[in-house]
Amino acid sequence: MSIDTSNDAALFEALKQVTTATLTTVLLKKGLRNVWLRGSMPLDSGQAREVGRAFTLRFIPAREDLATPESWSSPTSTRAAIEAMPSGCIAVVDAMGVDDAGIFGDILCARMQKRGVAALISDGVVRDVAGVRATQLPVWCHGVSAPPSVAGLTFVDWQEPIACGGVAVIPGDVIVADDDGAVLIPAGLVEEVTASAVEQERLEGWIMSQVEAGESLPGLYPPNAENKARYEAFKASQT
Repeated sequence: MSIDTSNDAALFEALKQVTTATLTTVLLKKGLRNVWLRGSMPLDSGQAREVGRAFTLRFIPAREDLATPESWSSPTSTRAAIEAMPSGCIAVVDAMGVDDAGIFGDILCARMQKRGVAALISDGVVRDVAGVRATQLPVWCHGVSAPPSVAGLTFVDWQEPIACGGVAVIPGDVIVADDDGAVLIPAGLVEEVTASAVEQERLEGWIMSQVEAGESLPGLYPPNAENKARYEAFKASQT
């Protein structure tokens, strides 16, 4: 499927102002419930919200003849995958939820940062955590572990459909990640979801202002007809 990325800059700038909590609500209203990547939480709290197209990587269970230190030099390796990552992408890694084998460490994360990768998202863990933090590559993962990836995983391919945190991720889907975790927006719905999410954020900002002014929640959240009219009047006053 061909993906139109010509509007990405404007869309991503808008999405950087939208929380993942808002996005899950908007996607729920559009019938998509399974969009939050389980186990992918920020390595450090307070990381800036990141938005980008998914560049996928996939691991399978370790097999002793394949998952060896020698495999790191293979043409099909995490090293080769990193060299194929375009600037601005978000690397999304299917590590099968394995939490005792680090998918990437400081050197690989440093190379990703040098290539302009926006973030690393995984349902697995990283290693060399002090060094990973020093690279300043934003990371969302399930935690940290000292053993290398080959202790429990075999890397098999990149840029193919994967499952990350129980969510189907297709290369080119959009990922938004913040302190609440990482959320997927299907590539074909990005413009529609962005517009709805920006409006939802504005509405909820107005609702919060009413709560702070002492308004009660029934009829306000969600708004009834009277409060919808008040909100529309507020919007008109802002233009």
